[in-house]
Amino acid sequence: MATADTATPGPNAPSTEPHPTTLIGSVQRALRLLESAARHEHGAPAKQLAREAQLALPTAYHLLRTLAHEGYLRREKGLFFLGEAAERLSSSAARQKRRSTVVDALAQWRDSIGVPVYYAVYREGEIDVQCVADTPANPAVEEWADFRETGHAHAIGQCLLSQLDEEARRDHLDRYPVQSITPYTVRDDHILLRRLEGTKRMKPVIERQEYALGTVCAAIPIIAGNTVGSMAISLPAHHADRLLPAARQLQKEIGRLPGTLAVSISI
Repeated sequence: MATADTATPGPNAPSTEPHPTTLIGSVQRALRLLESAARHEHGAPAKQLAREAQLALPTAYHLLRTLAHEGYLRREKGLFFLGEAAERLSSSAARQKRRSTVVDALAQWRDSIGVPVYYAVYREGEIDVQCVADTPANPAVEEWADFRETGHAHAIGQCLLSQLDEEARRDHLDRYPVQSITPYTVRDDHILLRRLEGTKRMKPVIERQEYALGTVCAAIPIIAGNTVGSMAISLPAHHADRLLPAARQLQKEIGRLPGTLAVSISI
């Protein structure tokens, strides 16, 4: 007998499968042509694409002209190649897949270490926190002051800035001057720059209540390609004794990154 959670649909329940009459045949045929074109890196003539897509040649010609007009295909010397519009779709799908890979890794580390985990990069002169994995029991730090403007005060920002050259650091601090946002925040540019210069390569950057009272954070530099990146964790200040061991555990996990995840992080 079916329970309330696994009830069997009644005879009049709507089907979740599309009815053949609701599908648009011309779209299906155009997609088959695109799939065929994608298999030919060096291009293919209309006759070959039509044959592979099992379409009549006049129908294939009509669809190929439309796809070329819309930028999904391009034609050169009688051969059809994927066009810029199709390549943009492919690029967007690849970016989404890479992001999903990173999000899954952060969630795994969050659960295994029992802390919120953050991923951030320094891109085009800005601090960009791209992903955060937390839980109601272990919530992330509330962004009460813009992370981009307060990089001097939080572990993520200090970690990213420590990886920049002197000119890039100066440029960042000219745009986002040091300001005290808690009683523990670094006081001026000179103190901050000395701290950044003293940061040891691949060592966690520790910050205690400089960004948010009652919170301590640690950030680890990420070296992947040309990306200036950082993974970070946070804990309530009364659990400060867990911070460094948790950061080291995260660093070990990052060190085990499979190649595909390393590439995902670097892009």
